[in-house]
Amino acid sequence: MDTYYDPLDLPKFSEIGKDAPELARKFFDYYGAVFAEGELTEREKALIALAVAHAIQCPYCIDAYTSACLEKGSNTAEMTEAIHVVTAIRGGASLVHGLQMRKVADKMSL
Repeated sequence: MDTYYDPLDLPKFSEIGKDAPELARKFFDYYGAVFAEGELTEREKALIALAVAHAIQCPYCIDAYTSACLEKGSNTAEMTEAIHVVTAIRGGASLVHGLQMRKVADKMSL
């Protein structure tokens, strides 16, 4: 597949700390802590991450969290539903900004 994003870069993510190891270590420590089992299960967190990956349109994250969701026991129906949730939120957020447009349009119409 020919794409701007190279899927072979994803396994190299840890190399991002090559020239800034301390910052990378802090990021990966934080990242690991966030995704550890807590009030939410690792499976729930992976579903959230998959949904967010679609909202921010990160192909690396979509690949990574599709795999993570399947590894943690989610099925494609759950994963699809998570994507619908984020799509509804994102769509609603766009629509609610329409109120700003209407307010400006009304003000200019006076």
